[in-house]
Amino acid sequence: MNVIRTTPPRPVDVTAVFPQLAPLARPAIRLHPRPGAPSPHDSSVGGPLLWPADEPWPHCHESHNQMDDLYEAYEVRASEDYEWHDGPNPMVPMAQLYVRDIPLLRPPGEADLLQVLWCPFEHEPDYKPPTALFWRSSAAVTGTLGTPPGPFAVEYDGYIPRPCVLTPEQITEYPNSTDLSKELQQQLRDWSNWQAAGSAVDSSWAPYPDSFYGSELSVAPGWKVGGWPGWGLTDPIARFCTACGAKMAPLLTIASCEWDSSNMGWVPYEDQALGSLDDSCVANPPKVKVSRTNRLQLYVCPEYPDHPHTDLIQ
Repeated sequence: MNVIRTTPPRPVDVTAVFPQLAPLARPAIRLHPRPGAPSPHDSSVGGPLLWPADEPWPHCHESHNQMDDLYEAYEVRASEDYEWHDGPNPMVPMAQLYVRDIPLLRPPGEADLLQVLWCPFEHEPDYKPPTALFWRSSAAVTGTLGTPPGPFAVEYDGYIPRPCVLTPEQITEYPNSTDLSKELQQQLRDWSNWQAAGSAVDSSWAPYPDSFYGSELSVAPGWKVGGWPGWGLTDPIARFCTACGAKMAPLLTIASCEWDSSNMGWVPYEDQALGSLDDSCVANPPKVKVSRTNRLQLYVCPEYPDHPHTDLIQ
């Protein structure tokens, strides 16, 4: 991982304007997936997994042949590369993350590797792809599976990631405004508070001061580990562990794009010379599209990471 990606510094120190935010700072690691040829020994998005040869490959056991209404509602069609039939569907590798590259991960026991797979199909009732997490010790894998089974059912191409290498970068995030108190939300909407920061704040944001916070200062776009969740489809929804009741923490955000026109300030320096930054080939290197253009947020129990995880479309 000798290539780097560098997020520009935020245009203003938000904690200098709103000291109340300082205790709410959280570390996050932007993954910066970019097309490449990862090996099973690399952290990757859509790359091959370090999967034990003697361990069964995970399958989705839900139905995959009763989706006509969904196709019509979402205006998508079945890929012509797949033959439709019912039965267990082999899951697709989404991400492989080594703790050596992503130190924010807190694996259980002696594990040093997280593997994330999903079924490339949206299922009821939430119409999102089911996910599976596997924590394992890489040193314990002595023989790897050569060629894993591929899925027989794929809803559309955006659920098959293009293999990407990662250039992880740690940043600091602050909560989405809807995660803040009503009083602080009101202060964010008062442009006079931002004017105290001086020329560092672009005056074009004056009519939309809270949007300045949301777009430039709080939650980073794109693929990331940890940090704060981004909200948009719903207000904040607390997730609780079904095994122990602990409040769950954001683990991984699977994004439909690395940035868009609303958050161009997060584009890494190294990508700013790529021409049209809003081009889908630049802004979405894995070519993943979650529920068309959304994010899939995975949550894990902070006390016991091997407890069942949960996920949420935003």
